[in-house]
Amino acid sequence: MVHNIFDTHAHYDDERFDADRLETLDALPEQGVCGVVNAACDMKSAKFGITLAERYDFLWCSVGVHPHSAKEFKEEDLSLLAQYSNHPKVVAIGEIGLDYHYDFSPRPLQLEVFEKQIQLAKELNLPIIVHDREAHGDTMELLKKYSPKGIVHCYSGSADMAKEIVKLGMYIGFTGAVTFKNARKILEAAAAVPLDRLLVETDCPYMSPEPFRGTRCWSAMIQYTAQTLAQIKGVDIQKLLDITCENAHRVYNISSKKRDLSN
Repeated sequence: MVHNIFDTHAHYDDERFDADRLETLDALPEQGVCGVVNAACDMKSAKFGITLAERYDFLWCSVGVHPHSAKEFKEEDLSLLAQYSNHPKVVAIGEIGLDYHYDFSPRPLQLEVFEKQIQLAKELNLPIIVHDREAHGDTMELLKKYSPKGIVHCYSGSADMAKEIVKLGMYIGFTGAVTFKNARKILEAAAAVPLDRLLVETDCPYMSPEPFRGTRCWSAMIQYTAQTLAQIKGVDIQKLLDITCENAHRVYNISSKKRDLSN
């Protein structure tokens, strides 16, 4: 069985886990999972993510407001996010960004809330977790403006854009979408990302890989994503998981966080 699975982006606060959340999380270590970052989408999930992370040694979390929730963002939320970020289990500001597919929040507001949270992350010296759906141009403009540390998650852009992101010093996360039949563009992008900038994630309960597409995803399914990426990179799956686990620790600065927790 493979080990060193680090799921860099999950949503275990999602209501689809309400019936068996703790049982699901309890089972992860025996599936080879060594780490998970629960990504917030709004202020409520940020707080809940911290509560979950306090319960498990292998679970970490981010705090932030997703573009879908930008219309609910209040100015005082920035100071609350900064306060949450003092918690030793908080490793990033996220999930933040732009979503021009659904446009649940007006685009100017999405841009404003995204930029404010990038600025906050820079002030706090924390990485960001970026959501970019059909907003590549505006996303790249802000990333180039601020050169933040962090991750573009659930990557859906081109190989050329991936190279630009890597040049900025950022990491790129890939989900079960790499296993889909129409994944040619994503696979080309994955091939363009150096191994030391590559991350694996579920975005669970979404983005289940083949052959589980359409079912509820969980971190144990990452091995299917990793197998596809390992084939692209010409390494065995365990080597890829070892490298992506190391990358996750680096981008989230988890080794130093663990030292702080042990003091």
